[in-house]
Amino acid sequence: MVSTGPLPAATIGTAPPVPDEIATFALADLARDRGWRRPVFVERELLILTSRGHGDAELDFHLLPCRPGTLLRVRAGQVLRCAGPQFDATVVGWDSEALRGLDVDPDASPTWRQLAGEDEDAVISEVSQLAVDCQRHRDTPAGRALLRHQLAVLLLRLALPGGDRSAGRPEVETFHRFCREVEHAYQHTRRVEDYAAALGCSVRTLTRACLAVTGRSAKQVIDERVALQAGRLLAATDEPIARIGRELGFSEPTNFGRFFTREVGLSPGAFRAARDQPAAARVVRPRPPAEAANANAGRFRPGTPGEPTNGGHATRPG
Repeated sequence: MVSTGPLPAATIGTAPPVPDEIATFALADLARDRGWRRPVFVERELLILTSRGHGDAELDFHLLPCRPGTLLRVRAGQVLRCAGPQFDATVVGWDSEALRGLDVDPDASPTWRQLAGEDEDAVISEVSQLAVDCQRHRDTPAGRALLRHQLAVLLLRLALPGGDRSAGRPEVETFHRFCREVEHAYQHTRRVEDYAAALGCSVRTLTRACLAVTGRSAKQVIDERVALQAGRLLAATDEPIARIGRELGFSEPTNFGRFFTREVGLSPGAFRAARDQPAAARVVRPRPPAEAANANAGRFRPGTPGEPTNGGHATRPG
């Protein structure tokens, strides 16, 4: 689910509700308000299957076109906005622990996919059955085990089409290891040397891997990840700009301001001021995260600052 600000005071003598490990719900339930005036932080892993209508989902500041049969894979920590949604969708949400012990990689699913034919029929059937069983069987041990395996089957199916043809390349594996390390440490260091030491390789090896997979240097990959997180916090929270800078490792607000302006093209204040505008009215968006530039089929590829890839559309699988 998503952060919704301070929780109302709990009734004395009652415990706060515990979210289901796996749940299904409507797209509108993700929004703070009906108009999706701001992006929201996503706190759980999600699959979003569009069932009716047409529109755009804005995921980490990039527009993804949605129509019946469109499937989005949204990861915890990303920001999502469907301003003025003109489409309905079923959402499957789960905690990372739900797949513990099961041989499935949830990150193998592409960010965006337009389903068709037998693939569409199978996914719709599995999502529909999962929704039914979430209502009927979630309160029993056998039912929870059933839901976990249904989710695993769904994710395994989504990992099948258009497999990553370059996965065996050494540069790809190095890049994936690098991205995992960046994800854990980007708030503490932006030095390529620190990541090379942690991974037991040279700076040259990391740079060569990043250039091979993304066309950008290792330093650019790190800086883009930091800028993305800054954009998320600026857009989806009211946290003071100076505090955001400190959280991301900048001791002085001016240093953070210069960094963000260089990476994104707008100052932090200007970027935050534009957050309530429709996505189409914005001039500049942060570059996509480094992890979105990996070799997994179907994830959108990075474009230049201020322009969504492929004119606003995600790169199609394959």
